[in-house]
Parts: sequence; structure tokens; C-alpha cells
Amino acid sequence: MTAAPADFARARSEFLSIDAPRVEDGAAIWRIARDSQVLDLNSSYSYLLWCRDFAATSVVARGEDGEPIGFVTGYIRPDRPQTLVVWQVAVDSAHRGKGLAATLLDALTARVAADQGLSSVETTITPDNAASDRLFTSYAQRHDVALEHEVLFDGDLFPEGTHLPEVLYRIGPFST
Repeated sequence: MTAAPADFARARSEFLSIDAPRVEDGAAIWRIARDSQVLDLNSSYSYLLWCRDFAATSVVARGEDGEPIGFVTGYIRPDRPQTLVVWQVAVDSAHRGKGLAATLLDALTARVAADQGLSSVETTITPDNAASDRLFTSYAQRHDVALEHEVLFDGDLFPEGTHLPEVLYRIGPFST
């Protein structure tokens, strides 16, 4: 995966711009996550921190008014510095079905690859989340890299007692 950093510093399309989140985006990102009705919702405070501390490994799509309409949050695994873990992906309901999540994921991974190198992408998905399965499966196909699945956390590990298992999707390795 190679690209010039300038190509991905600010990706554009006819209806949006993609860039790093800012702290002031935290509330809108929290609302998009809440309204997705699929994601595990973190506290609004955690989204503010995410926008401050993990902006380099996250992206936000902005509508014509500059407000966030979608996001991908991620972080670098401390024990694998060339592995990007994608934490959450969400798109505002008015903008779904247009390929925005895939565009965001491509822009983020290209930026991380250009900035610090990238050998693999990981995420976890519950077995009932067909949209995320399609997103990450198509991502691996688009980039012509391997995709492996394995249960990372069995549902019994969660204190709520009703949580489905979290399946680890490991995508890569990418050629540099």
C-alpha cells in the first residue's frame, strides 16, 4: 500500500471532505454512534478524548456544512506498531448506502500507511453485524490481501451475560 501523504491528507469527493477529527467533533461523532443503533456506545467523554488522542489514526467525513457525517476511529496496537485496530465505523443514516464507510476506511489506512507504515488491519465484529462483515471483506478484496477470522472474546467473558462473541478480523499483510 503506497501513496503520497498529500494525496490522503484531505480526500475529497463531490459530497464530502475527509480529514482527522477535532475535539469539537466529539459530540457529533457520539451522536452518529448512538443513532447507528448497532455500535456499543461509549461515553460522550470518550469520543472527545478519542478526537484529541487518536486523531492521527481516525478520520471523519464532513458534509457541505463541515459537520461530521461519518467516522472511523482506530489506534495502533502497542505490541504491533504497524497494526491498525479499527475501533468503530459509523455513517449518519442520511448518508448510508453510498460507499462512504469504504471510502473512510480506505482513506484512513492509506494515511496510516503513508505516515508510519502499515502491515495489517484488525477489527472485531459480532456475528450478527452483516454490514461490518461486508465492509471488511470487501476491503480485503479491494486491496487483494488475506482476511482471517477467529473468535477473540467469547460472549461468556462479558459481564452483561448477553453479549455475542467478538470475532477478530485480521486483514493483511500489506505489501509496502
